Amino acid sequence: MLKKAFCLFVVLVGFAACATMMPPPSLYIERPSPMFTAELSLDDRIAVEEAWNYLRQNRPDKAEKIIARMSRTNPFTAAARGYVAFLLNDYTLAEQNFEQALRDYPDLPVAHVGLGQLYQKTGHEELAYNEYLEVLKNDPENAWAKKEAGAIRSRKTDQYLTEAKTYASNGNVEKSKESYLKALEYSPKLQEAHLALARLYIKEKNHQNALFHLKTASANDPANWTVLKDYADALYQTGQFSRSLDLYERLRELDPADKTAVQRIETLKNRLGIIELPSQYGSILGSEAVTKEDVAALIGIKFRDILSDASIKPPVIVDITTSWASRYIVKVAALEIMEVYSNHTFQPKKTIIRAEMAETLVRLINILKKSGSEIVSQIPLERIRIADVPQEHFYFQPIAQIISYQIMDLAPNRTFKPELNITGQEAIKILDLLLGLIK
Repeated sequence: MLKKAFCLFVVLVGFAACATMMPPPSLYIERPSPMFTAELSLDDRIAVEEAWNYLRQNRPDKAEKIIARMSRTNPFTAAARGYVAFLLNDYTLAEQNFEQALRDYPDLPVAHVGLGQLYQKTGHEELAYNEYLEVLKNDPENAWAKKEAGAIRSRKTDQYLTEAKTYASNGNVEKSKESYLKALEYSPKLQEAHLALARLYIKEKNHQNALFHLKTASANDPANWTVLKDYADALYQTGQFSRSLDLYERLRELDPADKTAVQRIETLKNRLGIIELPSQYGSILGSEAVTKEDVAALIGIKFRDILSDASIKPPVIVDITTSWASRYIVKVAALEIMEVYSNHTFQPKKTIIRAEMAETLVRLINILKKSGSEIVSQIPLERIRIADVPQEHFYFQPIAQIISYQIMDLAPNRTFKPELNITGQEAIKILDLLLGLIK
């Protein structure tokens, strides 16, 4: 064993010393991968080193004699024969041997590199490119494969891009699309090809294919205003309004002065039923006592889909100009869900008590019934007895009615506490309960 190891050392040193005296081979000879040589016997390892040194010295005749000594199970035997035939310009035999090597060992880098060069030599760059990709799949840092694959990628991308433009200028749309797609096979992030294809597909009203290329182009360059606009427009044309809205809002962020984006955002929000909720709306939940403007906003927002068709002339209200809920106040006042006083004031900051909330809910229920909603009493009115609200009480009727619907409840001692304020949490719970009854 020691003698064989010494022989291997002598072979390596000897061939290294004489390598400079030989003409270089006409092709690149990939070194055997340690992943495969590690499994060889010492005899086979010595034979592989000798054969490869002769191949790298452009001495196929010498290499062939060494290969004859290599075992049939040696993964490098067929690949070595392929390189010998290649150096002797027998391309058919070289291809057969490289292919045989890959049938036995599909991941063998020396065979892929040899076959790739053979395909380049015979004018089949597409096939050569695939072989180099196979090498890079298992060895991403392989310098030779990276260089050759990169060079082919660049040439083929330019070639197909030029072809696509020429076909397009001549009116041959199908051939133009084919060439752009081939360019993308080599350069998947090529923006010019994605955008050109998107435009061609849009002209054909093939929006699905156009969206694919616009989506890819947008992902490649998220801050490109032109790409985003084309993508947003295409989404809008195909009825994908929610996704389109997201992109238009990004466009507005990139260019706040873009009037087209602002107008389209407003159109989409109206179509989707989206409203911009004021910041004050979010604070209602934590309020200890809701105001009239709070309740108007809750009703206007929660029941917007049901109440939106009302076309009633809005009343004159003189004190809501500065209220954050003015648009909702106008709506509920026009529908007479909430009261406007005789002096044309609404008093938006006035807190609502439980009795007033009951009256507001009954008015809202009556409107909902007129619009087709079915809301049924759960308790007959004649059976309702309220300890702290006698029948002569101003708010007895609305309180009794809302109890009959079981939207507001009595306390265990059968009291309603009509003068008590309504908290934000309670107001939201009551309105959600009513909303649930009509859905």
